[in-house]
Amino acid sequence: MPMVNTASVLQHGILCYEEAAKINHQSVAMQPVQDLRDKKVVSRGRMLHQYANLYFHARNPMMYKRQNEIDQLCVLRISTLVLQLSGVVLADCNAASAWVRFLAPSQASLLDLDAIYAVDWTHPDRHEYFRRKSKKCAEVLVPERVDPQFLTGAYVVDNQARVQLATSGFSLPIQIEPAIFFK
Repeated sequence: MPMVNTASVLQHGILCYEEAAKINHQSVAMQPVQDLRDKKVVSRGRMLHQYANLYFHARNPMMYKRQNEIDQLCVLRISTLVLQLSGVVLADCNAASAWVRFLAPSQASLLDLDAIYAVDWTHPDRHEYFRRKSKKCAEVLVPERVDPQFLTGAYVVDNQARVQLATSGFSLPIQIEPAIFFK
């Protein structure tokens, strides 16, 4: 999450793509991926862009692509209580993937947690590399938005980022975790 968005998140929550488009914010989304997500139906006719998406693990290909921005990013920590909300769906890999399985929270045991929380996704076999890369981006999908009450804190790359986030008005606990940011 770009730190400049945290004041809005503390007020409105983490919004789905459709709702976020209605307010001023900075995006880290990659347009080719958003084009795929725009066409994806998740459950009962609800489109993927109608869900707020949360990665299980922030140390993933998306963060890797954003390494040059890490001093301006934070990873928001979210309570696992979001899994109890009505309509929540789990994606066992990147939700835009052609191979994604959408699961109910009660089916969480079907997630490949070893792959999701692996240190990296590299592999010499190209097919296996892409399979692992997609699994690293497994998601929790929450209809419309994640209310601010579910925020429990944030991770940042270093002390300078911690000070920057705290000065912006973020009052929840902030932990320095450089490994999440590939440092």
